[in-house]
Amino acid sequence: MSVSRWTLTVVAWFLAASPTLALEVDLPDPLFQSNEILRVKIVAPMSTLISERPFEEELPATFEYQDSAGETVVVDLQIRTRGRFRRDENICPFPPLRLNFKTSQTANTLLHKQDKVKLVTHCKDSGRYNLALQREYMTYRILNELSDVSFAVRLLNITYVDSEGHREPEEQLGFIIEHRDRLAKRMGTKVVETTRTPLSTLNPNYTNLVSVFHYMIGNTDFSPIAGIKEDYCCHNHILIGSEGEPYWSVPYDFDQSGIVDAPHASPNPRFRLRNVRERLYRGRCVNNALLAETLEFYRAKRGAITTLFEQEPDISESARSRMLNYLKDFYRTLDSDSRINREFVRQCIGSAGKD
Repeated sequence: MSVSRWTLTVVAWFLAASPTLALEVDLPDPLFQSNEILRVKIVAPMSTLISERPFEEELPATFEYQDSAGETVVVDLQIRTRGRFRRDENICPFPPLRLNFKTSQTANTLLHKQDKVKLVTHCKDSGRYNLALQREYMTYRILNELSDVSFAVRLLNITYVDSEGHREPEEQLGFIIEHRDRLAKRMGTKVVETTRTPLSTLNPNYTNLVSVFHYMIGNTDFSPIAGIKEDYCCHNHILIGSEGEPYWSVPYDFDQSGIVDAPHASPNPRFRLRNVRERLYRGRCVNNALLAETLEFYRAKRGAITTLFEQEPDISESARSRMLNYLKDFYRTLDSDSRINREFVRQCIGSAGKD
């Protein structure tokens, strides 16, 4: 069999075994059916949000945008801060936010079916943080290209207006992340709430795909099977699935990854990495029988990922070129049997000396 024919056969096998095609996948909600940047205005007590960082208490706000007919749509919502690391004012002077839309006002609008959604904000008013936000947004888009079992995102150009009148309006980029319940609904499954799950409960093909994805983006800040302390599973992953079927452990939150290279990111000291851009494979050895097919799938997706960046008009050339250069090194590894053995086979969790 020729190399090209073998490649197509392997990719066809991987796609046939893919979790995406084992599900009845619905279209995402209207907000996420376009990748065009959306200009919005958020009027909220920004002074209180930034100084007091309310986490339990929600504050009244409005969300304004223009629909496809050019009409202004204004929706009431409740707003609060969210997160752990980035909610710390010493890390991010501008906190990440949660938007709780008044669903009675969102029917038949772009925000239809949106309820409580995460808004990723710029953290600090600087060029470096703006670029990091663009890179994190595009990291979600890469995973979207690899699998439908991934969080949809929408890039926003946001004008923040302080309803308390203490701060000047400011314009910043941000992006909204699909709610976990809407992702599960789209996949015809439900969110699984547990603090930990055995590896054996996870779909092995999808788990391998995501393990290689984490390596590709230089991410070690995750666990697909356990939460932190008593938090729900899993650390920067969620579990979705149906009773009696394998689960999908879906990743999110990539600000600590090398491809994003956020100014506040630092390598996990547990792994003795020199910096966040150094890669370390955290896939499981028990799934290594699938590794060759998984890597071939990534090779087949290289062109689509490159095209994704070439056709994205709303990120800077700096963010685009830096991410593509980082991905080129990943693909150089995939072109070398010795590097595959060193980076994947010898580093997988479950091999001698690895845990």
